[in-house]
Amino acid sequence: MEEKVRLSDIASELGLSTAAVSYVLHGKPGMVSERTAVRVRRALEERGYLPRAAEVLLAENPAMIVGVVINAHEKYESHVLEDAFIASALNSLGAETARRGLQMMVRTVKDLEEIVSFATMWNLEGLVLIGFCGADYSHLRERVRIPFAVYDACGVTAERVCAVNIDDRHGGFQVGEYFRLCGHEKALCLSDNDVDMDLERWKGFREGFGPGAEFMMIPKNRGERTEFYLEKLPGIRSFTAIFAVSDFYAVDLVRFLQSSGVNIPGEISVAGFDDTPLCGLVYPSLTSVRQDTGERARAALDAIAKIRAGERVDPVITLSTSLVIRDSTRNCV
Repeated sequence: MEEKVRLSDIASELGLSTAAVSYVLHGKPGMVSERTAVRVRRALEERGYLPRAAEVLLAENPAMIVGVVINAHEKYESHVLEDAFIASALNSLGAETARRGLQMMVRTVKDLEEIVSFATMWNLEGLVLIGFCGADYSHLRERVRIPFAVYDACGVTAERVCAVNIDDRHGGFQVGEYFRLCGHEKALCLSDNDVDMDLERWKGFREGFGPGAEFMMIPKNRGERTEFYLEKLPGIRSFTAIFAVSDFYAVDLVRFLQSSGVNIPGEISVAGFDDTPLCGLVYPSLTSVRQDTGERARAALDAIAKIRAGERVDPVITLSTSLVIRDSTRNCV
C-alpha cells in the first residue's frame, strides 16, 4: 500500500515549517511570501496531498461539490464578497446548487495557482469562475481537468469550458439609445479598462448614443479615483449623462457628484450596469441594465453537468439584458 503523504514531509522537502505549509493549505498565504506560497501549492499538487477533512468528505460525498472561485480584484479593496453583484451571483448560485442537491464551496483568489490548488484538493463536480479574463481560462484549462463555467469571458474556446455571458453590447446600446432619446447631446462612459465585457458595453453605448459619446478610463483604487474625479470635475460637468459600466462605479460616482454639489439627475443623469439590489438602496434610485443572476446560475450549472456527462455544450451562452429606468436619470421616454 502506498504510504500517505504527510504535511510534515512536504514541509521538510521545502525546508519550511509545518505551520508555513499549513498557512498556505488553509487559505492564509499572506502569512508567508508569495514566492513561498507558490512553491507550497506546487508541491501539494505534485504530491497529491489531501487534507484529512477533504478525505473524509470525499469518502462520504463523492463529486457533490461545485466550487465557485472569485477574482479578488484590487478595486474591491479586500471586500469582494461584499460587492452587490458578487453577492447577488453567489445568492443565485447557492439557491441553484441547493435545488440540485449539491454543495457550494466559495474561494476568493488573487493568483491563478490558487485555483489549481483548490481544484486539485477537492473532488469537485466543476468550477464556476467569476471575474477573470479570457487568457486566464485558457491557461487554467491546461492545468485543471474538471469542467468549468465562466462568467463574462470573451473569446473562450478551450475544451470543457463554457462561457456564460450576457449581452453586454446590447446592454450598453440600450443605455446609449435611452440617453439619446432623452435629448442628451454629450454623454460619457466610465470604466477601469477597455477590454472584454467593458469594451463591449462601451461599444454598444457608443452605437446607441452616436456622436457625442466619449470614454473615460478611471482608476481602480477608490482614493486615486476620488482624486481623479476632483481633477476632472470641470470636464465631467460638461456632460449631461454618464454611463458607468457597473453599478459599483455608478453608485460611487453619484456619491462623489452629490458631495461636489451636482444635482442627480437635474444636472447629470447617471446609469449603471447589473441592476444589483444596491440600485434601490441609494438616492436617487439607480437606472441600470438588468441581468438575471438566477438564469445565469442555471445555465452555468447545466453546462457543467452536460460537460461532465460528455454531452455537447455551446462554448458560449449569451443571455439577454434589459434597461430598468429609475430616478437617477431624467425619465423622458
